[in-house]
Amino acid sequence: MTTAERKPVQKIDLKPGAHIHFMGICGTAMASLAGLLKDRGFKITGSDQNVYPPMSTQLQKIGIPIMEGYKAENLTKNGKPDLVVVGNVISRQYEEAQALLNSDIPFTSLPQAMGQIVIDHRHCITVSGTHGKTTTTSMMSWITDQQGLKPGFMIGGIPKNFDLSYRVPQGDWFVIEGDEYDTAFFDKVPKFTHYRPRSVILTSVEFDHADIYRDLDHVKEAFQMLLKLLPENGTLVTAAGDANIADLLRREKAHLSKGGRKVITFGLGGQADYVAKNVKGDGMRTEFDIHRAGKTDTHVSINLIGGYNVKNALAAFALSESLGFDMAKVVKALADFQGVKRRQEIIGRPNDITIIEDFAHHPTAVKQTIENVQSRYPKSRVFSVFEARSATSRRSVFQKDYAEALGVGHAVLMPPAFNQTAIAENDRFSTDQLITDLKKKGVDANLCNDVDSIVSTLKAKAHPGDVILVMSNGGFGGIYEKLLKELAP
Repeated sequence: MTTAERKPVQKIDLKPGAHIHFMGICGTAMASLAGLLKDRGFKITGSDQNVYPPMSTQLQKIGIPIMEGYKAENLTKNGKPDLVVVGNVISRQYEEAQALLNSDIPFTSLPQAMGQIVIDHRHCITVSGTHGKTTTTSMMSWITDQQGLKPGFMIGGIPKNFDLSYRVPQGDWFVIEGDEYDTAFFDKVPKFTHYRPRSVILTSVEFDHADIYRDLDHVKEAFQMLLKLLPENGTLVTAAGDANIADLLRREKAHLSKGGRKVITFGLGGQADYVAKNVKGDGMRTEFDIHRAGKTDTHVSINLIGGYNVKNALAAFALSESLGFDMAKVVKALADFQGVKRRQEIIGRPNDITIIEDFAHHPTAVKQTIENVQSRYPKSRVFSVFEARSATSRRSVFQKDYAEALGVGHAVLMPPAFNQTAIAENDRFSTDQLITDLKKKGVDANLCNDVDSIVSTLKAKAHPGDVILVMSNGGFGGIYEKLLKELAP
């Protein structure tokens, strides 16, 4: 049998206690699914490389060992698995992938396994969009939990209201973060196409994932697929005032207008169905009134700051009301929501220097995060430390956008840690150019060769009362622990 003949299984059929192996187990979704299936009684093994928290520590916490590197022997080391789940970080050329394709072991993708094994017949709330997915998914998971619905969930981060990024459903509800990234090397469609959504929150649409999508219109085509999946009597809650979403709604107007489907909009103003009014914040919490036609305004308080978090709460509130939830409990759940790890999370205050960790990597998110932190600490100097790590940020497509996003105060950068040779030279992100552009804007821009140099630079420049904001979607070479150690008095 040649590798070209090998196809993923179409229908997953596993016996209780079956052995499932994960290739790329430390991805946020992969680690969560591994935990879900372990809790269901399956034997779980996994492999990965260059692992980092929080997923590596979550796997350790739940007792799933990680085999380092993608080696062929991983498929036999703990006995032949009954099924292999292949993550989207896995290339066909990897040794372990080749060994799988040359074997008779059944394999599938994470989204297909999620849809068939976990979500199944349940009411699936899928939260999608370029920004805000993790926070909004966490909010909806907490809200449905506080409704007493015993939902399952899978989140691309660890919500502070729960111990883990996932939970096995005990009822008929499942909440999931619906990523538009592709599924696997053998299944080039967005992950959310496998999630069987019944209710959808679409937060925003921008160009992203330049390694997958050609341009903005290609991204829109992916989200069109999501809208086409909305079933009869399904609900779409989406942002008003987003031109790209408005275009999607026009494209799918015929589908969305039939079969009892509901389209509900939210926003900070304008003609949205749910509008936030009288927004006030003290740098720690935000309060606002939710206005909708024909009803008394509802006052809401959230333990988060920034306009985009107000939008996240609006979306969660709107969907909850459309689903007939107890709205008094929804308001209380929003007030009690504690956020998500690695989203503007304070990890320490050595020598009265506040160190904040954030997942921001898209320029829009970088800009909003810096603005939020500066508003929270208006009298402090904020040092923005950014790692160009994602496949998109290491390309030149957002070169000018990063100069705009980081164009205030103090910035500390280093060249991408990953090998750039896979990207055409004229398409590569240039840290040198970014530093030049930032200095033209009057920014105190610092270029460092490695993480240790960043730590040394910040040790020399940062003083008590300052804030260091570290933005990365990876482990950033252990910079967090190094800063806490080196900045301690």
